[in-house]
This record gives sequence, structure tokens and C-alpha cells, in this order.
Amino acid sequence: MSSPVTVRRGGVADASALRAIRLEALADAPEAYGATYDQAAGWDDAHWRDVAGRWVYFLAEEGDAVVGMASGGLHDNYPGTWWLFAMYVTATRRGTGVAELLVDAVDEWARSQGASELYLHVTNLVPRARAFYEKVGFRSNGEVASLHRDTSVSLVTLVRRLD
Repeated sequence: MSSPVTVRRGGVADASALRAIRLEALADAPEAYGATYDQAAGWDDAHWRDVAGRWVYFLAEEGDAVVGMASGGLHDNYPGTWWLFAMYVTATRRGTGVAELLVDAVDEWARSQGASELYLHVTNLVPRARAFYEKVGFRSNGEVASLHRDTSVSLVTLVRRLD
């Protein structure tokens, strides 16, 4: 019998868990993220503690195992907007409701900050991700951006109303 999945906000003490799930995400779906596995794998423990202290992020846990993550925050290129970043669910837990729990956690956090909308970028190279986001109420606003590290990769901007 498996343990129930819980989602909680991460902090500095979770730096090693953040590192592990982030590296898993970058290895599993490198086309979906702005960072690369090699970049993140090269960060030392002090850098991971710094990131874990600065990011607003949530960990999905099943027993002692981290099975997903998502972060939220403002986007420098889109002032005044709240964003869902770095969403990932380990392959064995996809389709089980973990992703919904993570989106809900970022959604609740954004609402607590006064946000009325939550934005994200998703690449068409990962159609399953886009289908999931649309299933939970995100819609294209018609904007398309390029991935900064590879401008041949298009990012579709999706938005979800929070009211």
C-alpha cells in the first residue's frame, strides 16, 4: 500500500531534495526547461542552499520520496504577473493527481500574494504537459516566446484566472 501524496512548501533545509528532483526533471525532459542538466549538476551545495532559500517552491512527497515539484514567482520579462515555473512529476506518478496538487499549491500561494491570474510557458515539444495544463484550466493568451538558451524552441504562454 502506498503512502498518500502530500505537498508542502520547500525551504533551505530541502536543498538536497530540490537538487535531486530538479536534476531528475532536467534529465527526463531537457527540452522543457530553461536550465540544462549540466548547468544544474555543476552547482555546488552552497548554490543549491541559496536557490532553496530564494525560490518559492513546493515538493510533492510520497512517504520519504519526493515525486514532484513546482515553483512560483514573478517573471522579470512580464512585470506584475505571477508564474508557475519548473513543474515536474516523476514518471511513475504522472496521471495520479500529483500534478494537480502542485498546481493548486502554486495557485494558492499566488492568490495569497494578490494574484488574479497565473501564467506559465510550455513548449509544444512536450504535448502531454500542454494537454495537462489545458485540462486544469490554463488557456493560451496568444503569445509565443522563445526559449532563451535555444531560440528555435517556442514557448506558448498559458494563463489561468484565479477568481
